[in-house]
Amino acid sequence: MSASTQRPEKTPASGRQPRTATALRYDTDTADAPRVTAAGSGYLAERIIALAKANEIPLVQDPDLAQTLARLELNTEIPPNLYLAVAQVLAYLYRLDAESPPPDRTTAD
Repeated sequence: MSASTQRPEKTPASGRQPRTATALRYDTDTADAPRVTAAGSGYLAERIIALAKANEIPLVQDPDLAQTLARLELNTEIPPNLYLAVAQVLAYLYRLDAESPPPDRTTAD
């Protein structure tokens, strides 16, 4: 899962720009393309981001892509016109994963 965040137009009450977040899942064994598994703005976006951080899922900030993905129906595969943009995000995440040291698997006796 990866989350993308953005800051759309300002809200009048707080003057702050609410975040939009989306989460993707791509299981190459069962799907032809990634699926949008969560999307939201404001509080819901903050929860998506917090869950990603708590589960050590990397976040990628791409406001335009986040906005576009948030418009898609949940649990549907992304359309072909978004393949390149999402592939670039996934490639970045795969590089991050390859550069990360392996987890410490030692146990205390």
